[in-house]
Amino acid sequence: MPDLRLERRLARGLAGPAAPALVVGVDEAGRGPWAGPVTAAAVWLDPDCVPRRLRRELDDSKKIAPEHRAALFDVLRACAQEGRAAIGLGAAAVDEIDAVNILQASLAAMARAVAALETALGRRVDGALIDGDRAPQLACPAEPVVRGDGRSLSIAAASVMAKVTRDREMAMLAERHPGYGWERNMGYGTPEHRAAIARLGVTPEHRRSFRPVRESLSLTY
Repeated sequence: MPDLRLERRLARGLAGPAAPALVVGVDEAGRGPWAGPVTAAAVWLDPDCVPRRLRRELDDSKKIAPEHRAALFDVLRACAQEGRAAIGLGAAAVDEIDAVNILQASLAAMARAVAALETALGRRVDGALIDGDRAPQLACPAEPVVRGDGRSLSIAAASVMAKVTRDREMAMLAERHPGYGWERNMGYGTPEHRAAIARLGVTPEHRRSFRPVRESLSLTY
């Protein structure tokens, strides 16, 4: 289960004479889907007052049931309102994904999430733990952590925030583009989604740089 050891280790290495270093966790949701944005979150957890429930229940968001994720999302937002946490969200839309590729768009979304968190805090962060093997360009030291959402509590928190935020956006997009099942498949390449593309065609929310979408477009000409 994730904990705060990585945060504390990085903070010790960055600590200045005046105050402890502020370390955040960053993760994204939506790199694999054929449609919709990629969404990132950055989360700072006050190490001195993390609720026991978050310490017990936070994990890689993919391992948590949707209803449980939503409940943890609400706990994290309440912590932010109380000053025990801070949250920043960032995203990259489909046109950016198609222009620069999904990896670069994901890194850009992560950088935007950190910037949003800094705005919420009213200060710069001192260091960031990034889920995965690549880190975005940030003004602070950024350390990639492979499978970080299962190791770092703040990355796990960011995983939940990004996943719930994106899932809710896909549900809204599903209302604008019915028939693709995005409220269930979140834009991933499920048989339902593939069949809907063949039946209904490609929407503006589809990632044309992704091969299945590109190939479906080529069949229409």
